Amino acid sequence: MQSISITAGVASFLFKLSWWWAPSKFDPVKSPMIFFEKDQPVIPQIPPHVGLDMVLKHMVLFVEKQLRPGAIKFFRTQSPRHFEGGDWDQGGSCQRLQPLLAEQVEELFSLKNNGTNVEARLVNQHLYKALKGSGYHILDITHMSEFRADAHPSTSGGKKHDDCMHWCLPGITDTWNDLFIEHLNNIKFRD
Repeated sequence: MQSISITAGVASFLFKLSWWWAPSKFDPVKSPMIFFEKDQPVIPQIPPHVGLDMVLKHMVLFVEKQLRPGAIKFFRTQSPRHFEGGDWDQGGSCQRLQPLLAEQVEELFSLKNNGTNVEARLVNQHLYKALKGSGYHILDITHMSEFRADAHPSTSGGKKHDDCMHWCLPGITDTWNDLFIEHLNNIKFRD
């Protein structure tokens, strides 16, 4: 395995997960995820949520060992999707022109409803579990972004399907950056 070096002079790191961890992305038969430990595949295969816990645990430990003492570590929560009427490849769309109301957010994202858009909350549960007791700060952008179903490019740019995952600029991502800077300033002034 190739050795990875994390620069000793870095003062802060911001990590995030990708949508590739969404449970719906992997079918145990058609497209299984294969996890490795000590350069060997984990046999028998483990489900994606167990693999995600394993990856997060190892990543947290690795980064904490590698960074210089006092380095500031952030993990950003998942960015929500806003597909309605199906997923991206099933005719789902995001044609809203106004932010969602609180009850609409719960309808689209509640784990109880098991809808198209619950992945962000599911992955965040694993993230919070892995970071509990660690030296990481959590930049929670998920809930505030869930309201912004109106902020996706949709069919702009000539796409054949609605893009309800990426965000228009300027927009909500600028708010995430402002939130990150505010968190950094609070840590700096507290220490």
